[in-house]
Amino acid sequence: MSARKETLHSVVPFGRTVRRCERALVAGALILLAIGGSSSAAVAQRGGMRTMTLTSSGFTDGGMIPVKHAQPGRDVSPALTWSGAPDSTASFVLIVHDADSPIGDGLDDTLHWLVWGIPGSATSLPEGFPQGMQVSPSAVGISVPAPAAGRGGRGGGGGIRQISMSGPYYRGPAAPSTGNPHHYVFELYALDANVNVQASGQSAGPPTRAAVIEAMRGHIRGKGVLVGMFRRAAP
Repeated sequence: MSARKETLHSVVPFGRTVRRCERALVAGALILLAIGGSSSAAVAQRGGMRTMTLTSSGFTDGGMIPVKHAQPGRDVSPALTWSGAPDSTASFVLIVHDADSPIGDGLDDTLHWLVWGIPGSATSLPEGFPQGMQVSPSAVGISVPAPAAGRGGRGGGGGIRQISMSGPYYRGPAAPSTGNPHHYVFELYALDANVNVQASGQSAGPPTRAAVIEAMRGHIRGKGVLVGMFRRAAP
């Protein structure tokens, strides 16, 4: 965890960045609380929580996200790679959100990408993830062990599902050129079960996010976090 703290504190020159980083951490903590991740007894019974490493070839942790991964550019998803997942991982859930763009009562924020049903055998997602409500693991280079496919094991169940604030696809950063860069938090969760949740419409990000988080309750075995910064170029 020391590397994470050093990275987050390294962006202090952006003015009120410390406060915003704290907000990002609080958002992650709220998710863990919502799904029962705060229960020490439950965690101990499942064998403890594993800290995973999540990286991208497109940007460093705490660094600026290239414009090609943002709305002003090509708006393609960045390549993501992870390691350190527990052997018992059945599936992964990826949540990408803007910690500096609160919505509703302020306990939620703008959802840029939610991906669930990622097979437990996966160790990466490619750049330019295909659009669509459901994507076959083989379409993105993920091989699923035959005995586990579709049976609740490391196969991930019925394919990879995704949604964002505007549709079934990755939606890149779009922070305005005025003010400080926004923090875009990539959170990867390793689960000991599959999440079989259908999206609540083509662009119903908040309700789908809530349903997925509820399904994650009591099943988180590991977590990795990557933070990228972005703001539009001055006109």
